[in-house]
Formats: sequence, structure tokens, C-alpha cells
Amino acid sequence: VQLQASGGGLVQAGGSLRLSCAASGSILSFDLVGWYRQAPGKQRELIAYVRKGGGTDFHGSVKGRFTISRDNAKNTVYLQMNSLKPEDTAVYYCNGLRGSLYSPWGQGTQVTVSS
Repeated sequence: VQLQASGGGLVQAGGSLRLSCAASGSILSFDLVGWYRQAPGKQRELIAYVRKGGGTDFHGSVKGRFTISRDNAKNTVYLQMNSLKPEDTAVYYCNGLRGSLYSPWGQGTQVTVSS
């Protein structure tokens, strides 16, 4: 099962975007699905995840602004991003963990926040 992120774009500071992470099979085949981002010149970082059981957690830099949800029928995990800041500019990826194995990285989706 592979995951593909989409929904990025250009938005002004303070705006919102919703990213989608679509699975090629059952999203529930993963123990955890995470959203990552990589800004230019920086390492990729985990910013949010949802466990199979529904538990979620967020990186401190996005807590209170981003939410994560899952639609099992659509095999999709969403990242709702509100109150966007220029420092949120990055390529966003999703990735799934099954046991100790991660899914292959997809192309990601670019999010650009203008000031």
C-alpha cells in the first residue's frame, strides 16, 4: 500500500489549506500515518500523526493550528492547516508505519505561505 500527498498550494499568511494523503489500499493497514515536512535546507520532520486507534499528536510548532483526521471509507488522512505562517512553507509528505516498516516516500506536495 502506497500513500500520496496532495492539496498543497500558495496561500497568504493567516490562511488555511487542507492536505490529503490517499492510500492505494486500506489506510487501516498502517499502525500509524504521519505528516512530515521538509523546508529548504532543513531536515524532514514529523509534524503530526494519527494512530490506527485514532490517537493523534502534533509537533509543538503546529499544535493548536493543525488538525489531523482520517476517512476510513475513502482511505485518506487529512491535514487541516489553519493560521498558516511563512515558516510553514515546505514540501509536505505523508508516510505510513506498519510494524517497523515505513511506506515508500511519495513526491510530496508544496505548501508556500506568503507574508
